[in-house]
Amino acid sequence: MADAEHTPTGRAPVLEVESLSYSYGEQPALSDLSFKISPGEFVILLGHNGAGKTTLFSLLTGLYHSPQGRIVLAGHDIKKQLSQALRHLGVVFQQRSLDTDLSVWQNLKYSASLYGLSPATAKRRAQREIERFGLSDRMHDKVRALSGGQSRRVEIARSLMNRPALLILDEPTFGLDIQSRNTLLAHVRELCRQGLAVLWTTHLLEEAQPEDRLLLLKQGVLVEDTAAQDLAGVGEPTAMREKLASLL
Repeated sequence: MADAEHTPTGRAPVLEVESLSYSYGEQPALSDLSFKISPGEFVILLGHNGAGKTTLFSLLTGLYHSPQGRIVLAGHDIKKQLSQALRHLGVVFQQRSLDTDLSVWQNLKYSASLYGLSPATAKRRAQREIERFGLSDRMHDKVRALSGGQSRRVEIARSLMNRPALLILDEPTFGLDIQSRNTLLAHVRELCRQGLAVLWTTHLLEEAQPEDRLLLLKQGVLVEDTAAQDLAGVGEPTAMREKLASLL
């Protein structure tokens, strides 16, 4: 039997955020955010440190809950149907979360067991992700022996074991060199071309490309939701990034 995909049919939004706000005591962190993400979109949530990106990430993953606003993931309201919603979500945290004493293969198999996958399905999916991310020659190596970029690829592979409709990544290139960062971005953009929706958070302007959709977050407020190339009027990366810098 083929693996079941979680991606909703058609072009219905994978993620809908409506009038979402959150505060730490009397200190507002997010103010009235609304946006949608559809299947196959690569969306960069861009903002300086402290803009509210991690707070939004925590709300999307169910770590925080807000009485103000609504989050719907693959048709499931996170407040009312958290477990159903999270089945459609893949997550890569900023902090490394792999077991470094286990091999690549063991990390993926362990993740599969948490999702309740059968041994046969777990083996099939782990093999597919290892091949897709170019890790076949390292699959039996302990994670501690991998480079930072390779470890990040393993974390993304692990996040795809449940066949999510949406993959969210919280500053996943933190600490990586330029080549590793570009390789990781290329891998994730290819996933979008295969139909996965992606929300990529970063504060690095150079990670944005003219073909991307950008959500610009400033002091908890969504100041722009636009195609990156429209910011400069042309698809020229330098002009685009200068415009981004002025907005943030």
